[in-house]
Amino acid sequence: MWLFDLDNTLHDASHAIFPLISANMNAYIARVLGDGVTEASAEQVNAARLGYWKRYGATLLGMMRHHQVGAADFLRETHDLADLQQLIRAECGLARMLRSLPGRKILLTNAPSRYSRDVMRHLGLQRHFSHHVAIENMQVHGQLRPKPSKLMLRRLLRRHGVSAHRCILVEDTLANLRSASQLGVRTVWVTQYLRCSDPIGQASLPRMLKRPAYVDVKVKSVRQLPARLHRLR
Repeated sequence: MWLFDLDNTLHDASHAIFPLISANMNAYIARVLGDGVTEASAEQVNAARLGYWKRYGATLLGMMRHHQVGAADFLRETHDLADLQQLIRAECGLARMLRSLPGRKILLTNAPSRYSRDVMRHLGLQRHFSHHVAIENMQVHGQLRPKPSKLMLRRLLRRHGVSAHRCILVEDTLANLRSASQLGVRTVWVTQYLRCSDPIGQASLPRMLKRPAYVDVKVKSVRQLPARLHRLR
């Protein structure tokens, strides 16, 4: 079974989408952290975004835990993107690549459902995936547990009746790959869109693009996966 990330894995979110999400997120956090009259400063906003992202793996979790923000409201506001189709940049041949890979494919994304379904529809890839797991679906015991949560991933594998060693995660984010590898999931690191690999607003590139030990296969593009299958068996 394959688990595919969406942003900066199946398409280039850094090109136009992440900068807009980043601006929306900054505006939202500035309002929440403000005093009701004056918005929080850029320094306060950046500190909160980066701090919560590093601590929890997602800025949303920090906003929920420390500022009583509703997940649905946060996701709706931050992913409110006009003309989404015009913002998407992706390679040709993705559908052909997905057809050539043996086994079930599940989309596993920390993005919200409405946004991720819209992106997949514009990419024309939705029919190649048996399930679509967005951040709203990543609940464990009533708590939101997005990637890199091992608890969420264990539950997902159990629900689909697949052992970890028979599953492959394809991702751009090293923290998510590390967590999956610790469970025994095989890992593929996609690097070509890493100039800004998360919507924090600042480039979060690894210091080196050297393959870590917990990454089984490193590819520039997901289109290289069929040629690297022998390394994942």
